[in-house]
Amino acid sequence: MKVLIAPDKFAGTLTAAEAARAMARGWSRARPHDEVVTAPMADGGEGTLDVVAEATGAEREVSDVPNARGIATQAVWLRLPDGRALVEAAQAVGLSDLPETERDPLTATSYGVGDLIRHAAGSGAGEVLVTLGGSATVDGGAGLATALGHRLLRADGNAVKVGAIHLRELDRLVAGPALGARVVVLSDVDNPLLGPRGAAAVFGPQKGADAEGVDELEALLTRFADVVERDLEGGPWRYLPGAGAAGGLGFALAAFCGASIVDGAAAVAEMVGFEAAVKETDIVLTGEGKLDSQTAHGKAPGYVADRGRQAGARLLAVAGVIADGAEEHFEAAVDLGPEGLQRAAELVTERTADLAGSLS
Repeated sequence: MKVLIAPDKFAGTLTAAEAARAMARGWSRARPHDEVVTAPMADGGEGTLDVVAEATGAEREVSDVPNARGIATQAVWLRLPDGRALVEAAQAVGLSDLPETERDPLTATSYGVGDLIRHAAGSGAGEVLVTLGGSATVDGGAGLATALGHRLLRADGNAVKVGAIHLRELDRLVAGPALGARVVVLSDVDNPLLGPRGAAAVFGPQKGADAEGVDELEALLTRFADVVERDLEGGPWRYLPGAGAAGGLGFALAAFCGASIVDGAAAVAEMVGFEAAVKETDIVLTGEGKLDSQTAHGKAPGYVADRGRQAGARLLAVAGVIADGAEEHFEAAVDLGPEGLQRAAELVTERTADLAGSLS
């Protein structure tokens, strides 16, 4: 039988490529005569850059940009073989790069993401792909807009400082120059900018906001959206699926760069060869750190399962944790148990071997 192994990362333990190799070892141990193909996956979340780089042989470039606290850092972006560029927001303003004591979405800025996009576009890339997952920011992309040359102004004509908290002073904006490159957002979520599924409500607590902070962020993002949609043509953008991604970066990229927001998993699947491979496979094995109710809403394993189902393949999964009935999407799914964080690679191999050996 032909087996396609296409996991996402197991956050904090295994990259997607490491997980795929561990699964392949387990499968071949139990069923050595099967043909195994690996296609590590991502969905526009953190880690997408590494998956695409390994699959395509893209050239890594390094740019100096400020992180979410405004401190200089080195961020990697990709020059793809076809001439496009790929920028990962987390490379500049990643939440995981900040100690918990420094995580504050009210003061964090997305300026570094705009800076990184500017570097990529300035390199001659006609199209810049931007992945948004893993950011530390909930500023609606105001910092990004500032980095790209758009002027966010107070009533007295002075510039609004970066950081969501300063959006309370925003009175008007003056659009800057066009970027000079097409921008496509690879999103792993479909959240709008505002409301109960918006950037503040959903992502604020993940980035350090308490209940009071969430309410304040919602008010600040509403103010920002009101001014942007009043002063720029082409909106509204606040309701777009994915506008709330990465604390509102999707909104800013659509408004200030004319970006289209696409399914990140689908875009990555095409780049890494998954789409071609899934059409000729009997079994699809996927997984990630946690399979839950969000898996079917833009996450890589959900996309992999959908495409495998359309191709008539049997669907299997190995995950660190399985919650919210997520196993119902698969013929069989197993988790790593309580030792998953300490022995991830070993247990992924063992669980995969058990799963493969149980097939009839």
